[in-house]
Amino acid sequence: MTPSTTVHSPLRLYGRSGELAILETLLGKLRTGDGGALVLTAPPGLGRTALLRQAAAHYLRGHGGPVLYASAAPTEQRLPYSGLHALLCSAPGPLPLAPDTVLSSGITPGALLGLLRALGAEQPLLVCVDDAHLWDPDSRAALGFAARRLGAGSRVAVVIGAADETAFAGLPALRLGPLDDDAATALLDRLTDGAADVDPVVRSELLREAAGNPRLLAGLAGRLTPGQLAGRTALPYPLPGGESVLDAHAAHLDGLSCDTHTLLLLAAAAEEHEPDGAGSDAALLLRAGARAGLSASHLDRVLFAPAGSAGALQRAGSRVHFSHPLLRRAVLHRAPPGRRRAVHELLAGLLGGGEPDRARLPALVQKACASTGPDAGLAEQLERAATAPRPHGERSAALARAAALSTDDALRAARFTAAAEQARLAGDTGRARAMLARVGPHLAEGAAPYVRGMLALRDGPVADAREALLAAAELLAPHDPRRTLDALFGAAEAAWAMGDAIAYLDAMNRVPVAAADRPTAQYRAGMCAVLAGHPDRGHALLRCCLDSAARAEDAGELLRAGACALVLGEVDAACRAGARALAVVRTRGPEALLPHALEQLAYAELRSGQHARARAHALEGLHAARRTGQRNSAAHLHAVLALAASVEGPAEACAAHADAALTGAGPHGLAQAATLATWAVARADLAAGRPGEAAARLGPLVRPGPGTGHFATRMLAVPCYVEAVVLSGRAHEAGGELAVAVQEFTLWTTRTTDPQVPAQLARCRALLAPAEEAAARYEEALAHHDRAGGDFERARTRLLQGQLLRRLRRTREARGPLRDALVAFERCSARAWAGRAAGELRAAGEAVDAPDRSGPGPLAALTPQQQRIARCVAEGATNREVAVRLSVSPRTVDHHLRNVFAALGVRSRTELARLLDRGGGARLQDRDEKKRADL
Repeated sequence: MTPSTTVHSPLRLYGRSGELAILETLLGKLRTGDGGALVLTAPPGLGRTALLRQAAAHYLRGHGGPVLYASAAPTEQRLPYSGLHALLCSAPGPLPLAPDTVLSSGITPGALLGLLRALGAEQPLLVCVDDAHLWDPDSRAALGFAARRLGAGSRVAVVIGAADETAFAGLPALRLGPLDDDAATALLDRLTDGAADVDPVVRSELLREAAGNPRLLAGLAGRLTPGQLAGRTALPYPLPGGESVLDAHAAHLDGLSCDTHTLLLLAAAAEEHEPDGAGSDAALLLRAGARAGLSASHLDRVLFAPAGSAGALQRAGSRVHFSHPLLRRAVLHRAPPGRRRAVHELLAGLLGGGEPDRARLPALVQKACASTGPDAGLAEQLERAATAPRPHGERSAALARAAALSTDDALRAARFTAAAEQARLAGDTGRARAMLARVGPHLAEGAAPYVRGMLALRDGPVADAREALLAAAELLAPHDPRRTLDALFGAAEAAWAMGDAIAYLDAMNRVPVAAADRPTAQYRAGMCAVLAGHPDRGHALLRCCLDSAARAEDAGELLRAGACALVLGEVDAACRAGARALAVVRTRGPEALLPHALEQLAYAELRSGQHARARAHALEGLHAARRTGQRNSAAHLHAVLALAASVEGPAEACAAHADAALTGAGPHGLAQAATLATWAVARADLAAGRPGEAAARLGPLVRPGPGTGHFATRMLAVPCYVEAVVLSGRAHEAGGELAVAVQEFTLWTTRTTDPQVPAQLARCRALLAPAEEAAARYEEALAHHDRAGGDFERARTRLLQGQLLRRLRRTREARGPLRDALVAFERCSARAWAGRAAGELRAAGEAVDAPDRSGPGPLAALTPQQQRIARCVAEGATNREVAVRLSVSPRTVDHHLRNVFAALGVRSRTELARLLDRGGGARLQDRDEKKRADL
């Protein structure tokens, strides 16, 4: 048998590198004479056929060996051995057994195994079968029998593509998942020839609708016109192009009974008035099934036993879900229009008979689904019913139906825009953008730019959000004062996130005072006064706004009150306002505000020294931001988590969160998130005894002028900057810059009521003061700490005080402050800082339990001071840098290092680094990987 030349190399596959690697491993074993089998399973459209063709073409191209390749023909499913007949007919040459003999007389599983082994004995043989679940049962059974027995030395590999592995149990199976976002985006770029003018909203809608299904994505993109792709023409609703994928899904249900098909259609239709992913109400399906004439026993069997629907339906409590979202759409797509309308009318009648207020909207949605065309009256009823207290998600679905029924273009655009806004409030960013894609650009009045801007504020470049919201405010001003106010506050928030104080003032100065209530007007005037350089007047106004919030029940007003408290420095009040805002959002919504409420509360808790609580709220906020598609909020929350980890540790978590924050902050211009993340990494450097690196990171943040840190947060990093510069021995080099930073911090201290700031200023002055004055400065700082409270900041002051005393060789006196620092760091779970304090305390001659390092390691024989020096040198520090870190002289470092070399039997710094790496490197690497996996 000679190699086949009928299998052609397919186009490039996207997002399947892992699957291709597994196939290549199988083919590599085949080339060396070992066989095997693999079952590729996936729902229709995910690329089973493409992978099979890729494997066959790759084997032919690389080895030139024979390939048997067959695809199932569903019409031959009842013809015995038709599948094996097609497979053997694909052979490029004569076979020991004629294919027609197999079709007429059949073949035993053992005979098929012998035939494949005989063919493999000549040349390694690859067998590929696509859609094997559609083969006749005899062919499936024989192929499965043979594939299970093709192992080492058989020289035959079998790759089977099937919807599931049921018919091939016992064989290795690889289930294909949807493409990830990057792969789907790359495929869409190829499908549109990399066109740069594909509208971002249209791109987002195509990716959302395809849900990682490459065949569906190709079908959807192929049916759009260039104008629709570019956003110049509104997208159709629903999107066309998925018919072939839906037909393939529906084909899996062809063998079910008529009654089961009826119940599946009822279940699919009953989800139309529910939020996406909510499933349908089992009680409603039981009532509808009984009304449709289905027996109670049949309803129980299909709804409550997965086998009754061939796995199409799954029950979770009182809800019924389809096993795959496309399966539900396929059931509706396959049903005849008249039957589908009858089902919707039946459901509308059942829903309309319940409580009028509760059932009115679902009944109207079902009536809309039963409509044969535009219906202005029904659209108006839907719009009137889509109001509170219905959930935002339900309102969005109803308004989208109303838009589809509208006969007037302007009304249709307005209703799609309203549907987008409700989807945004529900936290469904993808659906909101999908609704906006249905609004023609010439019909996009102020409401559409407003929704686009609010979406970009949480999930896009904030500079774009600001411009969109300012434009929306101008369009909305004549007829919608509430949204005008929200748009301007949103534009100001975008400018704040950008770190652009002038742009913030510009947006706030546009707020019409007449449209704002008293607390809102006080907030606007107070923030403008503070940023314009009038802190006394601004603080008085902000305090009035904060006092007014004591009676507030609106989440937006409470969040603004929290912002007032943070600007004032009243961090406890900020925590209280943030907690109340969070409670309101959780109770009344909207869901879209949850990540922002958690972010503001977590940041306030960080400022008040409640690091563990801040971490818990920030983690919850991060999950909410991911769930609602708010990448900007996620970046800010990663920055908060990095700051918490810079206190609590571990350093790996701080670095990972900071990297995530900076990755999100860069493309979207989030200066505040970038500043906080950089400060967090620098603070972790300080904890680890790397002041030089910390100073290098913080210098650009704290210096005045353009290109610096965020205007509202850079002062917070000044105490760390002063400490880093002094401890790294660079105070003289950075003299001018350091003096300016301290002078600006001193001025800021007079403008904030943050209780920690006076103590931090006294600590900065102690670090910069001559030795004879520093002690008094430290005592002044400690007095401020006693009034302010807060373990962490007080412990940092005590640590620096102890370091100074030890540097002055007042070792016995140093132990008290260092011991206090160690206990306080341990009390607030500041593990890395506790390690630094313990090291200083050991160096001062007091016995301290060494931190757990999972065994004694190679340094167990060294003194505590020698261990610290060895670790610093192994990290690459010079003797001078080690001396600065440990507050000793370079000669002392040199003396200890010679003793370290002698005790460990090493002759160079390189050998020392290798020794420490062998002792702890693998363990640390494992820990790093685990932390990153957790994140």
